[in-house]
Amino acid sequence: MTEDTDAAPPLAAPAAQSGGGLSSKGLSAGTVGLIGAVVIGISCIAPAYTLTAALGPTVSEVGFQVPAIILVGFIPMLLVAFGYRELNRRMPDAGTSFTWAARAFGPWVGWMAGWGLIAATILVLSNLAGIAVEFLFLLIDQIAGSPGSIAELAFNPFINVVVCLLFMLGATTISYRDMQTTQKLQYVLVSFQVVVLVIFSVAAFVHVAQGNAFDASPVGLSWFNPFAVGSFTAVVAGLSLSIFIFWGWDVTLTMNEETRDPEKTPGRAATLTVITIVVLYLLISVSLLAFAGTGAEGLGLGNEDIQANVFFFLSGPILGPLAFLVSLAVLTSSASSLQSTFVSPARTLLAMGHYGALPRRFAEVSPRFFTPGFATIVSAIVASVFYTIMRFVNENVLWDTITTLGLMICFYYGITAFACVWYFRKQWFDSVRNAFFTLLFPLVGGVILLILFGITLVESMDPDYGSGTEWFGLGSVFVLGVAIIGLGIIIMIWQAIRRPAYFRGETLSMDAPASLRRRRR
Repeated sequence: MTEDTDAAPPLAAPAAQSGGGLSSKGLSAGTVGLIGAVVIGISCIAPAYTLTAALGPTVSEVGFQVPAIILVGFIPMLLVAFGYRELNRRMPDAGTSFTWAARAFGPWVGWMAGWGLIAATILVLSNLAGIAVEFLFLLIDQIAGSPGSIAELAFNPFINVVVCLLFMLGATTISYRDMQTTQKLQYVLVSFQVVVLVIFSVAAFVHVAQGNAFDASPVGLSWFNPFAVGSFTAVVAGLSLSIFIFWGWDVTLTMNEETRDPEKTPGRAATLTVITIVVLYLLISVSLLAFAGTGAEGLGLGNEDIQANVFFFLSGPILGPLAFLVSLAVLTSSASSLQSTFVSPARTLLAMGHYGALPRRFAEVSPRFFTPGFATIVSAIVASVFYTIMRFVNENVLWDTITTLGLMICFYYGITAFACVWYFRKQWFDSVRNAFFTLLFPLVGGVILLILFGITLVESMDPDYGSGTEWFGLGSVFVLGVAIIGLGIIIMIWQAIRRPAYFRGETLSMDAPASLRRRRR
């Protein structure tokens, strides 16, 4: 750990120049611009899908202070994004958290950071496919005018799994193809869901102004004050949900070997994505709070009967005959996120194979599309098998994976934030900018995530946490989280026995630039 970061060149030669070509791992370089990266980042976050599921539970915890919790949850995400940006400027690499943590703390921590990212994305891939199925049948039900009869088909486990696997197949096929195909699809899907969400919010404000709202509530500055929540436990619960709704922006960094100007574009795209999302979330949450209030009856956002799908229940009263557009927006949100989310695990697995942390096959790139073909297919198979098993074994536990996802997010985001702090330790006080962006911001963001990880882990031991499912006398969220991390450790030890070169620091060391090292096979 004696690396002089001042003299260290980037981890790999810049992957994507404007003229195109291939990156050091064989990916198609120079194919993603700033706008394309931001669009894919927004798609991965899936604002329509995440907020319709998270808004109600957040209201039940903090009431009208939802905008305040969104802003507070935005802070660690932004601070960590700054750390990601600094690491990407120094060493643009598709492995992101895996590569950067390995360079800062060594191969073992790097491997677990990569595992955290892969586990998080596999968990959300399975859930996104399931949500897409539900909203597909819900949309058909709305259009056909048959209240509930068609929508109920989504809860038949056999129908659900078959349609879910078809969604997964379609998303995998598109992800396997070149990045231009992904960008073109995402431009359409993301634009549609954002436009619908803005129209939805404006229409809610119009109803409030005309006196037609369900429970019109005047917007107040206290809505943006986190100190008005009144309970630290409620703030923590709200923050956990807030972390979930912001997750996904780091996909812009995993494409860094395929972007134009890879040292700057991914970091800028990450920052723009997070800022765009927080503005959109504030607009939606404030408009719906103003329209429906926080009551526990009827359309009140505190009503447990509507919290699983707030947008569906409010779309009719707000948009009338155009209510189906909201369901279509959530469907396109989950479907587009399903496709774009494949980008992260596939490229992390590619990098891990490239540096010898996983079998060589994971480093294979499609000779036609220049995408991580094998890694994409493996990600799809694992997510599909996981969803199928959990759907038939215990549906409640399947939805507990969303909370488990929060644990994985805090885990690998936190490691990456601390990796930024440690990697740049010799440059902290070279300038005021460095003091903020390589020390203060990522350190504070990492500490917040570490605290949230610890609190969630302890609280999830209670069997009543989450769905209330109990395993071995413990809550299923806790068991899932520990099992996933434990499985990662077991696989890591096995890889260390089979492929020791990486774990000896021979393929990705802490003291030599990757561009000067031969890749061990």
